[in-house]
Amino acid sequence: MPEIPLVPDYWRFPAHPASVRRARHAVAASLPHGLRPHLGDDLGLLTSELVTNAIRHGACGEDGDLVELVMWPADGHYWLAVSDPGPGKPALAHPDTTSECGRGLILVNSLATAWTVRPRPTRGTSVIAGLSFHQGG
Repeated sequence: MPEIPLVPDYWRFPAHPASVRRARHAVAASLPHGLRPHLGDDLGLLTSELVTNAIRHGACGEDGDLVELVMWPADGHYWLAVSDPGPGKPALAHPDTTSECGRGLILVNSLATAWTVRPRPTRGTSVIAGLSFHQGG
C-alpha cells in the first residue's frame, strides 16, 4: 500500500503589505517544532521575499487580489509555493550597487535548494522554492 502524503498547508492573504508578516507567521507556525531551529529562519525569509514580490509585482491592484501560499513536505524538502494573479514571469535581476530593489530573487536563489516559476492553470504565476531538511530534525 502506498504511503499517503500529508495534506499541504494552504493560506490566502489580501495583496497588501500587512500580509507579509501574517504569511511569515502562518508558515512558521505550521512548521513542525523539530524543524523550526533548522528551517525556521530561512523559510521565514523565503516567505517574506516571495510574498512581498507577489504583492509588489504580481497583484493587479484590485481590492479582491489575493496572494496564495501552499507549503508541503516532499522528497526531503519543505516546498513553498507563492502565487499571485499577475501575468508576469519573475526573473533574476542584476541590480547595480546603488539599486534599492531587485534583490529578492537573488536571495531566494541563494537560500533555496531549488526554485522555479510556473504559470497557473487559470490566471497568474507561482514561484515555488524548496529547502532541504533531514528526517528526524
